[in-house]
Amino acid sequence: MLLSEMREGQTARIVAIAGEPRLRRRILEMGLTRGSEVYIEKYAPLKDPLELIIRGYHVSLRVSEAAQIEVTLKSQEGPYAEKIA
Repeated sequence: MLLSEMREGQTARIVAIAGEPRLRRRILEMGLTRGSEVYIEKYAPLKDPLELIIRGYHVSLRVSEAAQIEVTLKSQEGPYAEKIA
């Protein structure tokens, strides 16, 4: 599953990061590394960009960038689910 396919409130673990080397390096520098847990906080009103929480901080990514990140779905409710309720 790709990060861009996830819905708000879902948690996943990063499996792989694809894309051109420049984009890949930028994503890695933001802390999105293999094995990291990500939580989809929300999508912008027009569904681009998306806001996610990783390592305790908020990151915004374009949907096209999120489509380069492969994840495995962990659960429907993440550690920050109480923020949404």
